[in-house]
Amino acid sequence: MMNFEKPSTTDVPVTTTSQATGKHLRGSTLLLTGRVISMAANFVVQILIVRYLSKSDYGAFAYALSLISLGSSLAVFGFDKAITRFVPMYQEKGEYHKVIGAIIMMVSTVFSLSFFLVLLVFGLRGWITETFVSDQSTVQLLLLLVFLIPIQALDSIMVGMLAIFSKPSSIFFRRYVLGPSLKLLVVLLLILFRSNVYFLSTGYIASGALGITIYYGILVRDLRKQELWKHFNIRKIKFPIKEIFGFSTPLLTSNFVFMIRSQLVIILLQYFRSTLDVAAYRAVQPVADLNTMVIQSFGLLFMPAMARMFARKDQQAIDDLYWQSAVWITVISFPIFLLTFSLAQPLTLLLFGERYAQSGWIMAVLAFGYYFNAALGFNADTLRIYGRLRYTVIIDFIAMLISLALGLILIPRYGATGAAIGTCGTLILYNVLNHLGLKFATKINLFQWRYLRVYLSIVLGTLGLTILQSLLVFPIYIGVGLAGLISLIVLFINRKVINIEQTFPELLRFQLVRILFATKSS
Repeated sequence: MMNFEKPSTTDVPVTTTSQATGKHLRGSTLLLTGRVISMAANFVVQILIVRYLSKSDYGAFAYALSLISLGSSLAVFGFDKAITRFVPMYQEKGEYHKVIGAIIMMVSTVFSLSFFLVLLVFGLRGWITETFVSDQSTVQLLLLLVFLIPIQALDSIMVGMLAIFSKPSSIFFRRYVLGPSLKLLVVLLLILFRSNVYFLSTGYIASGALGITIYYGILVRDLRKQELWKHFNIRKIKFPIKEIFGFSTPLLTSNFVFMIRSQLVIILLQYFRSTLDVAAYRAVQPVADLNTMVIQSFGLLFMPAMARMFARKDQQAIDDLYWQSAVWITVISFPIFLLTFSLAQPLTLLLFGERYAQSGWIMAVLAFGYYFNAALGFNADTLRIYGRLRYTVIIDFIAMLISLALGLILIPRYGATGAAIGTCGTLILYNVLNHLGLKFATKINLFQWRYLRVYLSIVLGTLGLTILQSLLVFPIYIGVGLAGLISLIVLFINRKVINIEQTFPELLRFQLVRILFATKSS
């Protein structure tokens, strides 16, 4: 019989505030490096698909993928957030019977829900055709891509488990190297064999299934190294049903509302306009969404780190982790924002050609919304860590209703441009309301004035490049050079705030880094 006792200091190492934040930033920066690699591969994939497929075929493919994302969000049932909150807390307290029970419960639930949704889509295919989609090729693509629902849902759970039990390098390899490489291979084969959109869809399914298999192998290997199985006793496993479902059910609502909000735009564009408007919006939306690349990378490790600090009730560590993460996200995302906002028009023409010239303005509007949503940090996730689920659910519903209202007003009249304006406005309001929630639900400072210089320098840099581009209309390569220079200046101005020499002391071995970013104290 195995007794479950509270962990000793050997089982759960105790770290100081700066060490915990530094460890989080270092691991998150590795994942950011991986996301940059992934971004490059996905960039190539996006450009090749948009240029190779006809505009109507790409619109149908993008529409089907949007509905699949909605389905996988339902299937994951909020467990992608719940697993990174509860499992680290159970592990911190030495409640291994709950750790194992929670994992078994969440994985089996996601697996069951996913295949239920697959069967539901096939059963309702006639109603879907009559009600939402008249284009038969779009319906056929949906019936094929529906098998991505269990793959994407299990992928989300696996990433959460790797963030808890594995090193960041494991996530780095599978999520940011192998996954995008497989997609790129599928697209290259599509072009090589001059195949069609159905070949592309089948390749996406096959690459996703292979990725899940590799996730499983990595996770089993890392669990064996940590000897978690020594705590396994089938008679002592406890399924924390009330705790997990009490947390995840509101999250399911939030996730569903979020996906409705984000995918509703595509549905309304298809309903009121055509697949051409869907293509105009969806072609540049992933590029604008690169502004969330950094916050998504940092988020994988933020939730477990914040959960452990919350379990220890270490308020200083919580405050330090929140704002240091927010500032790093803001500064590192800034070059992407300059490219997708200030240089949106020439970037769109370079990537997608004259067919998508109208999408430059769409990219700029979306980029502003996405960057604003990232610049204030993990406010919604922090509220969930504190258990303020009712507030976050209310905010999600408010955002959905606003998104619906703006979509119904703007999309019939302005098409894809109206969709972009509605999305941007919703993102800004959503972030502001969640950030205000920190004041009433947590002890985290609403804003730390020592970071004011960071945000002011970013506003001035953005205005400067935007005005120069609009007045001089210089080529894209000059704009990219200026964006890099402005980003470097912002980084230099704020070098003391982001503490590069403390977070990455090994970089000081390079003389250029010491000259640019080392403070006098170092």
